[in-house]
Amino acid sequence: MIDVAALRALGSVAACGTLARAAEELGFTASAISQQIKRLERQVGVPVLAPAGRGVVLTPAGRALVDCAPEVFQAIERCVHAATSLAQGVPRGTLHVVAFSTAIRGLLAPLLARLSQRCPQLRVHVSEQDPDAALRAVEAGAADLALVHDADGLPAVLPSALTQRPVHVDVGDVVMRQTHPLARLERPLSSGDLAEHPWVTSPPGTLCHQWFRRLFAAGPVEPDVRHAADDFATQLSLVEATDVIALVPRLARPPLGSGLVSRPLQTPPRREVCAAWRRSAQASPAVRAVLSELGSEGDRGFRRGADS
Repeated sequence: MIDVAALRALGSVAACGTLARAAEELGFTASAISQQIKRLERQVGVPVLAPAGRGVVLTPAGRALVDCAPEVFQAIERCVHAATSLAQGVPRGTLHVVAFSTAIRGLLAPLLARLSQRCPQLRVHVSEQDPDAALRAVEAGAADLALVHDADGLPAVLPSALTQRPVHVDVGDVVMRQTHPLARLERPLSSGDLAEHPWVTSPPGTLCHQWFRRLFAAGPVEPDVRHAADDFATQLSLVEATDVIALVPRLARPPLGSGLVSRPLQTPPRREVCAAWRRSAQASPAVRAVLSELGSEGDRGFRRGADS
């Protein structure tokens, strides 16, 4: 009988390229992953990995195992869900959710208390991961549900074993001091309104910096960037202390101080947030419970962000 945990470990090694990275993704030591792979090789009777520089590659036998693994995992998952359905669909056990940081802050954290009251037998374990890694974790069975976004308007590549649904649309607003000239405008701001004002932005290479650059893509004016900070609370401290303004996604925005206001844009940058899970987990009461809360939290978050 093949060890399912060892099969998951092999899939993670295949995706990550090294034992160390696979161990980090699965929450084990590299030594533990190596032992699992060796056990799998004893069970199938052939090598499944071969060294390649500083990393490893799959042997043909290893590739065959990884290609067949999703069917094994889905079959096991269907068996588990068939058994738990006898408990009248009550969500229970531990659900592992992986998400990017602002989705944790803006969508997951607000719903956990309500979910705990509604589903007292369910424990939700949340981990931060970027969208591509989050999808790999769900596909490999290391997580049950992922929150991902379409970075720069391009959706993450969804593995065939997964399905997804939109749960939220995040948009960017401009934050400034209440005494700033733009704060007096009662209409959505245009790129022309923004061109002559100094900024604090997210560093180059981030999604929010791409949003910022897109605001000025059609005009000849080069924006006056005074500061760069990845943390939005840090950005807001600079806005509060000086005349700079900042472009902040609603999901990422901390509560504004009494001296700050946000203003919407005529054509705001946006990203769609989706929840993704394995097709074989479609009937999971735990997945359904979190999806239900995510839908209502997404609606609340959008309205709340637009009100300030």
